Amino acid sequence: MSIVTAALRARERQQARFARTGFAESTLAELAWQRTRDAAGRWSGAGLVVGALIGLVVFAPAAWLAAAVASGTGQRLLLTDARGSIWNGSALPVLSGGVGSRDASALPGRIEWQMGLRGFGLEVRARQACCLRGEVRALVKPGFGGMSLQLLPGESNTVGQWPTAWLAGLGTPWNTLQLGGTLRLTSPGLTVEWVQGRVRFSGEASLDVANASSRVATLDTLGSYRLVLRGDAARGAAATVSLLTVEGALRLSGQGEWVGTGLRFRGEAQAAEGSETALNNLLNIIGRRQGARSVISIG
Repeated sequence: MSIVTAALRARERQQARFARTGFAESTLAELAWQRTRDAAGRWSGAGLVVGALIGLVVFAPAAWLAAAVASGTGQRLLLTDARGSIWNGSALPVLSGGVGSRDASALPGRIEWQMGLRGFGLEVRARQACCLRGEVRALVKPGFGGMSLQLLPGESNTVGQWPTAWLAGLGTPWNTLQLGGTLRLTSPGLTVEWVQGRVRFSGEASLDVANASSRVATLDTLGSYRLVLRGDAARGAAATVSLLTVEGALRLSGQGEWVGTGLRFRGEAQAAEGSETALNNLLNIIGRRQGARSVISIG
C-alpha cells in the first residue's frame, strides 16, 4: 500500500467518525479552541492570584509586624505608631504590663528596621539613635517545629543601652520601684531557639545596670550590677543565669537556670553595713524578708 493510499483511507475513516458523531470538522476545531481558551483563562487567573499574594507580602504594612510582636510578647512589648512596611519600617517601642494593663513606658526615639532574605532565613537590621549601638543585626531562621534568632556580632560587643526607668512600663514591681540608672546589653554572640514551646540559648549575653537608684530608698544610688546569661544548647544543657554586685550599698547575688519553659532563680539582697535603715523599705519590696536579708525567688 502506497503512502498516498494510506493517507486517503485515514482521511476517509476520520470523516466517517465525524459523520457518526454528528459534528463537522469546523465544530470540533471550535471545541478544541474553546478548551485552549479556557485553559489559558485558568492559568491567567492563577497568575493574578499569585501576583496579588506576592504584592501583599512585598507591601505588607509595618502594622502586621507590630501585631506579631505584641502577640508573641503577651502585649508586653509594643511597636506603636508603626510606619512603612514589614521590610522597611519604623515604630516607637513601648513596654507594657500586658493585656489590660494601664502601665506603659515609651523610649525617647523611634526604632528603624530593614529586613531581607539571607539564605533560608531573614536578616534584620535595626537602628535607634537613642539606644542602639550603631546597626544591630539579627538572623531569623525557621526550623522543624520552631524557629531561631541569632544576634550577629557587630563592631563591638555592645548591643545598646536604655534608661532603667523604661522598666516601669512592665507594671509591678517596677512601677513601684521607679528605678533610675542605665541598662546596657553586651554580647559576643547569642542564639535563641524556640522548639515545641521550649526556649534554648547558645552563647552569652550580659546586662549591666549602672548607677541604679529607686524612689523607695533614701540613698542617691543603690549601686551597679551585672546579670549574665550563658547557654550551650548543642550539649543539651540548661542556660545558666548569674547575678552579682559590681559596687554599691545594696548587695545583690544569685544563681539560676533557664529550663526550657521559664527561669528558675534564687538570690538574695542585703544592705551594706551602715545602709540598713535607708534600704529597709526596698528590701521589703524586692523579696521575702529573712532577718537582714531579702530572699529573691523566681520560678
